[in-house]
Amino acid sequence: MSIMKDVKDMIKDEMEKYRDEDRQQEAGACIIGEARKDREEPDWPPDGVTFKEKYEKEHKLRQEAEGELTILKGIETNRVKEAETRSNQLSEELDIVKRDNSDLFIRIAELTEVEESHQKLNGKLQERLTELEEENKKMHDVLNKRINNIRKSGL
Repeated sequence: MSIMKDVKDMIKDEMEKYRDEDRQQEAGACIIGEARKDREEPDWPPDGVTFKEKYEKEHKLRQEAEGELTILKGIETNRVKEAETRSNQLSEELDIVKRDNSDLFIRIAELTEVEESHQKLNGKLQERLTELEEENKKMHDVLNKRINNIRKSGL
């Protein structure tokens, strides 16, 4: 909403600037007009434009400025609404990504635990395999000795 306030302030400043210029011009015109009055016969209205015409012109300009201000307010309101909508969408997407990220971290932790368990089991199986291979070799040697002893004894 501060953007809207800034736009309002800018428009007010611009309008005030034009009003100041009009006041200065009117002040200058008044001084010059008074000086002419002293030298000449006054003619009415001095600049050929009646107060009613000036009022109508100023009124029309004021209405145009107010209309433009209303348009700017509408545009700015739409921009703010669009920005809020986009912000909400991005916030929802961020929440989804955070949840997915959290789920993935949990899954990684579970898989790491399973991997460690498998490595441990694999290590035990390797040890058992080595033991069985050694036992198998010893049994093979014992059987070979018996067969050789049986052959030597003549059977």
